[in-house]
Amino acid sequence: MAGDSGTGVPPDDVEKESQMGQVLTTDSVPDRDKLAFWHEALAQALVPMTVIPLTDGPFTGRIVTDQVGHLRVCDIDADAQRASRTREHLVPRSGGFIGIAVPGSGTATLVQDGRTVSAAQGDLLVYDTARPYFLNCPEPFSIRVVHIPRRLLRLPEREIELVTATVIDAAEGFGAAVASLLTTLVTPERPYSREIASRLAAGVAHLFGTLVTERAQQAEVEPELQRDEMVLRIRDHIDHHLEDPSLSPETVAKAHHISVRYLHRLFEGEDTTVARHIQRRRLEQCARELSRGSETAPTVAAVAHRWGFVSPAHFSRVFRSVYGIPPREWRSARPVVR
Repeated sequence: MAGDSGTGVPPDDVEKESQMGQVLTTDSVPDRDKLAFWHEALAQALVPMTVIPLTDGPFTGRIVTDQVGHLRVCDIDADAQRASRTREHLVPRSGGFIGIAVPGSGTATLVQDGRTVSAAQGDLLVYDTARPYFLNCPEPFSIRVVHIPRRLLRLPEREIELVTATVIDAAEGFGAAVASLLTTLVTPERPYSREIASRLAAGVAHLFGTLVTERAQQAEVEPELQRDEMVLRIRDHIDHHLEDPSLSPETVAKAHHISVRYLHRLFEGEDTTVARHIQRRRLEQCARELSRGSETAPTVAAVAHRWGFVSPAHFSRVFRSVYGIPPREWRSARPVVR
């Protein structure tokens, strides 16, 4: 959710002036303007995103927001909605925030980095504003949201990626300690001096960072298993979309709600790139189909087009570079495969 200089919304990772107990509500807004107001209110209080109401009547929502040191704190009460933060909302080279959502009522389902999790009262829902995500609240809800600037956490990226798009049990351990701080001391309506607010924000960041490090140490094997599972899902997605000429690392990343950078990182251990894997799988399907050769078989160009190659000349070049002979010779040289 990146800021746009034309909207008056500050970019991600830029501390705002204190807005002690500022209330943003649709109550006095005409029905036709409520959704536009809500978009602006979320961008001002947290970060920009796109919202689709899930209610038949006029949309209603209320945000109480404030700064507690470097933390952005919001209490949100609103109708059912689906919010999405896409690449268009992101600001390049912005540090962004790690968000912690504490549901008070209703449920929230988060999709980020290919993971889908749901949270209710008693849970901590963690996400990263520097990458796309989708948040679905299918019924009226209340929730407290705290944004911690990433720079305060000073955590390795791999540990942050491990904890985002997860639900943390707030009943025990560090989860309970973080939840207690966020629900009792870090509030948008409790005035603190600048020094106390700064110390409180630092304490929240330190405690949450400790929680993340603990989870990383407990799951030294789990990240590798998650990576393997994600790679299998991506490979399956590619196999089912080979015929689409627009298939690319960008479309694959979008389909799995992850960044292109993260997608390439997943394939670092695969001895290939995503683009080369797509091309290789297309060539394998073309080679298999051409091997079936018969008098009524489609032309080489038709086979190439069927499996996502736009240019017949390009297809012939890459086919020959892999199989050593042009596709026409391959079809005549291979035994018929029934």
